[in-house]
Formats: sequence, structure tokens, C-alpha cells
Amino acid sequence: MSHPLTSAAAAAPLRVAADPAPAIAAAARLLLPHLERGQRIDAAMLRAAMETAFGASDADGAWTWKAAYDACEAATVLFLRKFGPALRAKAASPAAMLSMLAKVTALLPSHTRRSEESEALQQFSTPVALGYAASIAAAIAPADVVLEPSAGTGLLAILAELAGASLVLNELSDTRAGILDRLFSGVAATRFDAAHIDDHLDAGVVPSVVLMNPPFSAIANVDRRMADAALRHVASALARLPDGGRLVAITGVSFTPDNPAWTDAFVLLQERGRVVFSAAIDGAVYAKHGTTIDTRLTVIDRQPADDAAAFPENPGIAPDVATLLGWIVARVPPRLPIAGTVSAPALMRSAAPRTVRAYLAQRASIPAATTAAPEASELGYEPVAWTPAESRKLTDAIYEEYALQSFRIPGAQAHPTKLVQSAAMASVAPPVPAYRPHLPASVVTDSLLSDAQLESVIYAGEAHSDFLAGSWTVDETFDLVTAAADDAEDAVRFRRGWFLGDGTGAGKGRQVAGVLLDNWLKGRRRAVWISKSDKLIEDAQRDWSALGQERLLITPLSRFRQGAPIRLGEGILFTTYATLRSDARDDKASRVRQIVEWLGADFDGVVVFDESHAMQNAAGGKAERGDVAASQQGRAGLRLQHALPNARVLYVSATGATTVHNLAYAQRLGLWGGEDFPFATRAEFVEAIEAGGVAAMEVLARDLKALGLYAARSLSYEGVEYELVEHRLTDEQVRIYDEYAGAFSIIHNNLDAAMRAANVTGTTGTLNAQAKSAARSAFESAKQRFFNHLITAMKTPTLIGSIERDLKAGHAAVIQIVSTGEALMERRLAEIPTEEWGDVQVDITPREYVLDYLAHSFPTQLYEPFETSDGNMSSRPVYRDGQPVQCRDAVNRRDRLIEKLAALPPVHGALDQIVQRFGADMVAEVTGRSRRIVRKVGSDGIARLVEAHPGVLGSRRDGA
Repeated sequence: MSHPLTSAAAAAPLRVAADPAPAIAAAARLLLPHLERGQRIDAAMLRAAMETAFGASDADGAWTWKAAYDACEAATVLFLRKFGPALRAKAASPAAMLSMLAKVTALLPSHTRRSEESEALQQFSTPVALGYAASIAAAIAPADVVLEPSAGTGLLAILAELAGASLVLNELSDTRAGILDRLFSGVAATRFDAAHIDDHLDAGVVPSVVLMNPPFSAIANVDRRMADAALRHVASALARLPDGGRLVAITGVSFTPDNPAWTDAFVLLQERGRVVFSAAIDGAVYAKHGTTIDTRLTVIDRQPADDAAAFPENPGIAPDVATLLGWIVARVPPRLPIAGTVSAPALMRSAAPRTVRAYLAQRASIPAATTAAPEASELGYEPVAWTPAESRKLTDAIYEEYALQSFRIPGAQAHPTKLVQSAAMASVAPPVPAYRPHLPASVVTDSLLSDAQLESVIYAGEAHSDFLAGSWTVDETFDLVTAAADDAEDAVRFRRGWFLGDGTGAGKGRQVAGVLLDNWLKGRRRAVWISKSDKLIEDAQRDWSALGQERLLITPLSRFRQGAPIRLGEGILFTTYATLRSDARDDKASRVRQIVEWLGADFDGVVVFDESHAMQNAAGGKAERGDVAASQQGRAGLRLQHALPNARVLYVSATGATTVHNLAYAQRLGLWGGEDFPFATRAEFVEAIEAGGVAAMEVLARDLKALGLYAARSLSYEGVEYELVEHRLTDEQVRIYDEYAGAFSIIHNNLDAAMRAANVTGTTGTLNAQAKSAARSAFESAKQRFFNHLITAMKTPTLIGSIERDLKAGHAAVIQIVSTGEALMERRLAEIPTEEWGDVQVDITPREYVLDYLAHSFPTQLYEPFETSDGNMSSRPVYRDGQPVQCRDAVNRRDRLIEKLAALPPVHGALDQIVQRFGADMVAEVTGRSRRIVRKVGSDGIARLVEAHPGVLGSRRDGA
């Protein structure tokens, strides 16, 4: 390869230009002779080189010191290209090569100043020594194709080049990408967002090695710190590797499987690639590059781990690169064989460059680089003749077996679980559609969507291809919609929507993903997905990735502050109704307007209202107690529909046709104000359907299906068997139950005595009805909760026996439990001093509920009797110095009860019994608990209670 920067011709001074890359590269050439002579580059030398190259000084604003440091790094690349082969030949070992590289980098100045761009994109180039250690860990060979997703100024890339590998370089910063183009003349650096590198790169680019130093907590287009930035980069780069490929990443020190915050993420990563090495590095390694933050080097081989929850031993933190290199040589295993053929792209240039400053400040309506789309084909189907209900036989059942009625899809598989629909819905068929969706062939061939789910994609597209009757004007608030003449100025037409009313198990999320993918492949690369909870983004990402798409293309709106522009070139914006309803405040626009400004008024992509019944009562109404105001969530949903008349609206709710209020927000179905239904206004529609009751809703649902605007399927329970399992109490369990029943009888008696002693009650009757009611309520609540847990816990041994039989027969067991006891556990853990966390001693059993009641709710406060103005006796609490006075008799009774109850045998809760019997790794707990206490035997043979975090709770999906 020829490298024009190393030619002998002196560079002519360059005036200030929009692209500073040529001048930076010229400055690097001017600095190279100093490195060749072994002369240390000081500030004066660096300033002279920059002023010569730019033709002006930094005081004139011609260049920044961050650009000067980039020039130093570019000079290092030129030096290593010229003398690297000789250094490699001279070095007898990796350690010797490292020592020689350290002498070179010692000649360079320390980075003491940063730029706006470097802050925004966290541009901290890899120290050459650390990069060399990473290249050794990667075990690069001449046959390799090495991808560097965030190539910076090429300090990692040059090391791969010296090993003889082919390069694939990407860098978001236009300036740095321009420097790369001049340093590596045979390689055209792409300018994609590396967080989605697998989506952006051409399908023909197949690297065998990834060397990466991604931003630790910065994401393009997001103006706040993002903890999962490194995860996004690593996951996308790993997806690009073929089986057997190796990824070496330099990240923040906390990005490790040992960190409970990341354990879950690494478990998921290990489903595709196994972590074979991970070690922390002291921040002193980065000192010359302007930071002292500790970092970490992680090596991942592209091969699923045998045990996704098992990780290599952590050697600790390396004080220097020499120590790290020693660990790499000793601990990193040999490379795996590559499956298939690797390939680098032919020389190509990326699209017209953009400066990073302009990229960050660009208007939201200007699209960024387009994500490479999977190959798609038109979905074909064959219309069929449907027999009307009058001439075919329906059963007497409430539900009928579901099957496609108006067409058949060749090659599509039936839904994996039998579906049914109501008899009323089965009596009509939807119209034969004309719409042909575009989907990857694998969606049908690999049964990623069943025939029923594909039907939804087709009918959604069919509905979205048409507009509702009439023209309308929308005011600036998006609240007021009025009829307008067709030729009126600013008149709009509303695109027709579609309603998915499937029940649980029909795969509504997968169908939504199918509709989004169809539009994505038609070029509509922005969409909005609204749901009830921010936690449901994980389900949305799962369904999107199940169709072969990058899950991280679904981005939460919460990452963009209210009022700030949404800097997202393309993707699916996920938000909740609670967030959507945020009105304008101070100088910050509402969330609805923020979304509209990102999408643009002429937006014709998809807006998904998932769990759309959350918008019920969107227009207000009347109730038994008077008028009911419209809900904020419903109003926000209507505003978004009004503001985006051309949007393809998809409503999703399993309870869509249960009450009229669950359809009153569905403006895009044309239920009122149009030709399809005889209702002029929403109010008329609601009034008429309410008067007709459930029957009217059923007829409405049937008519909507007949128009091709609604689908509602449910799982069939045909073949489901119920078996009643009886648990026989053992003599010991009977004894324990009797003891607890007797204890509660004593507590009840002492409760009455304590209230009398505290003057809540007296010889004349109740003195303080409120205090008595509160004490009685707390007692009865604790009693019911306790015996519910006690009885459930006592039945658990029989349940465990049933689970063992099911597992032995090859089945999976799903257990539903009313309560996990999380609140009590959290209170108990909060009471444990931090110095005792090495060996947790805590008893969380049903008995604890009663002890908790006695400790916190048993009435011990003293009340004093007094006579009211009307002559009645009452009592009021006694305070001294502002503090409540305790009744000593009641306190003594409480303490004796606690001692008696603590002496009774504990019975462990049902959930804890199951976890302890089958082990934390076998039980996938799908509950609201964020942690649990499990018993584990240490290396010393001693069993201890330890805290398990979410990574453990969800570490297995195939257990009990």
C-alpha cells in the first residue's frame, strides 16, 4: 500500500477549512521526523507544526488542542507503519515489544484539553501499549479481517495492519474518519453509529476479529449519560462475527459479569459468545490521554457458552499493561476455527460527510445513515371462497376453532397453539385483502410468524392503505378537530387504523413487530411504540429481535429529556402512556409535541398503541356520581392521533371490545363521523353502544371484523386437564398449626387487654373508635396473611413432589404463588448491618409476618380518657415533649408475645422451599422481586445465606 503522507514533499500551509482532517494529517507528517529522531514532542513543537499545517494559530480559532493531539496520534500511526515491522522482528517476546512501544509513546505530550466533540462522543483514543495488549489477546493472523467499529485515529488499526490483517474501519466523527482515510489509503472508513454496526455494515463484510474501544457511556444523538452504551456496541459487534470469531473490547471497569448490574446482560451475551477473559486495568494507563479512569479488557469468542451463567475467574486489577499482558499470555485460550469465509469490503466511500457538530445539532427531521435492510420479498397468498354462517354448521360452544377465512398463505404454519374465536366472530369473514406486505423470507420459512399472525400484518396494511371519509382541521393544541371542506386550507384526512384484540398467547407483540418490520422494509424507518410500563420495552425488543432485527433499534423516549430534540436518525421510539401524558411546563414542550417534532407532521409510519385500553375514557363521560373528566392518558393519545393524520395507527388490546370506553379513543376506526357507521359524533357512538350493552359490543366487534378492521383470537383450552392434588397434613404439621392457632388466640386476648390498659377501650365501652378500628384491622390483616402463607407453605411438600414427577417425565412446571414476601424481606435486610453481609443471618418465614405485626402494629401507645362537650367519654393519645407515651402494660404484653411466638417452629414460605429444593439456577423466578436469599455452601463447607440479584433470578428459563 502507498501512503502519501510519508512522501518527502513538504505540505503547503492549509487555510482554515470546513474539514480539518487534511491539515491534521499534514501536521502529523511534520511531527514524524521528531519521533524518528527519538526527540520528545513538546508544546512548542506541536504548536509550530499545527500553525504550519493550518496557516494560522489556535488563538485565531484555526485549530484546537484536541486536533493537535489527534495529529500526534496520527504521527504515531505513521511511525509504527514505518518502523513497526523492524520493531516486531527485533522483539524476542511480546513483553519486549511492549517495552519498545512504551519508549515511543513517552515522546508524545499528555492530553490536557478537550473539545466539545470529544466530550460528546467520549473520544479517548487507546494508548498504544494497551492496544498492543488487546491485539495480542485477539491473536491476529494475516488471514484475519479485523473490524474496528470506533476506530478513532487508528491506534488500534495500525497494530492489526502490522499483523498482516485486512481492515474494516468505522468512525462516527467526520474529522477522525477523514484522518483515517488519509492514514489508511486502501481502506475507506465508514461513518456509522457503531452502537448498530451490525445493522449498518454491508452484509458481505464478515470480519473474523473485532478490536474495539467503544464510548463507555455516550450514545450518538443522546445528550445524557447512558450506562448501557458499551453493551450496545459490544452486542452489535459480536452479532457481526461468524462462529469462531473473537471480540476484544476495552470498556469501563464496571462492565463485568461480576457486577450484579451487568450479570443479566452477560448471561444473554453468552447465548451467542462466551467470555473467555476479563481483567481490569488501573487508570494510570490512560494518564497521557487525558483521563485516569479504570478500564477493563474483555475477550469474547463467538460460540455459545455451555453454561450462560458461568464466567471465567477474574484475575483482579492490573497495575500496568505489562501485568495485563502477562495475564493475557497465560490465561487467554487459543482462537477457535472460523465457520465460513471472512471478507473485507472493496474500497468504498461513505455517503457525503457530516461534521459531528452538525450531526449533533441537526434537525430531527433529517434522517441519519440508513440501516442496512434485510432482503425482503412480497408475501403471497391465495384468496378462498368462504361459506357464510347460514349455510354451514356452527357448534353450540361459545368459541369456535379459528382458521384463516378469506385467504391461505402457502408455506405458512398454523399457530403453535390452537386458537379460537367467539361464535359471533366466527359467523363473519373479513374481506379479501389486496395489500401485499414485504417481509424476509425467513419469517415464513422459519415460522417466525404463524399464519394467524401473518393475517394481522396483511389486514393492518390493508387498513392503513386507506383514509377515513371527510376532511378535517386540527388546531395548534391538537385537541380540537373540526370538519372542513375538502379544499380548505390546512385540511387533513386521517389514515384508517386497525385494531388487534387477541388474547394472551396469540403473540400480540410478535404481530406488532411484524407490522413494524413490513413498514421498515418499505422505507418507513421511524415508528413509535406506546405501552403501559417501561419494563415492557424488554418484551418489545425481544419480539423485534425474534424477527431477525437489532433489538437495540427500539429506544426508550426516557433517554431524551422533555423539551430536548430527539436525536435519533431512525428507529422505534418506545414510551409509556404515563410519559406521553406529560404536558408542557416552563419552556419545555409536551412529550406529544416532542414526538411530533421528531416524526414530522407528514409522518406516514406506524404508531402502536399497545395495551390501548390504558387510554379509556379519552373523551370523558357520565357516571353514577356525575360527569367524569377525560383521562390525561386518553387525551394525550388522541392528541398524538390528531397531530399525525397520515400515521399508520395500530391499536392493541385484549380487552378492546369489552366496554365502549375501551373503543372511544379509537378514532382511526371510523366508528363515528363517517360513512361506515351511523354515528355523527363520538358521544352518539358511546351513548348508543352503552344502551345496547354487551350484545351491542359483540355486534360491533363482528362488524369491525367484517370490515377488516379488527381481529380477536384467543388460546384454546381444548385438551387442558385439571387434577386436584390433595395434601395430607402430617402429625407434626397438625401440631404446628395448633400451636400457631393457640398463639393467635393469646394475641387476640392480649390485644383486648392492651387496648383496655392503654385506654382505647374501658368499662363504659369504646373510648377511641378510630384507634380500636385500626388495631383490630391490623390484627385481622396480619392473621389472614399469616394463615394464608402457613397453609400454602404446609402444602408445598406435596407440590414439590408433583414438580419432581413432572420434571422426571420431561415436563416443565409453572407455579403461581400469590405473594413472594418481598416487602418483609426488604425490611429484614435493611435491618442487617453492612459488616454482617458476609454471612447473612435472617429468617423470612410466615411467622415473620406476625412478629412484624407485633413489633410495629400492636397497640402500645397510651391514651387518656376525657369527657367530650356532649358528655360522652372518649380518649386521646398522650404525648410528652412531642413524643408519644407508651403504655408499659401493653409493651410488656407485646414483648412476652414476641418471645412466645419466636419459640414456635418456623415454616418456610412456599417460594423459598421451591428455590431451596431445586436450586437457584433451576428456578426462573418471574416475579416482582429484585433479589432473594438463597442458601449456598462455600469452599469451606459451611452453608450460608447469600443475596441473589436479578441476574440469578432470570439466569435460567428452562427450570421449574
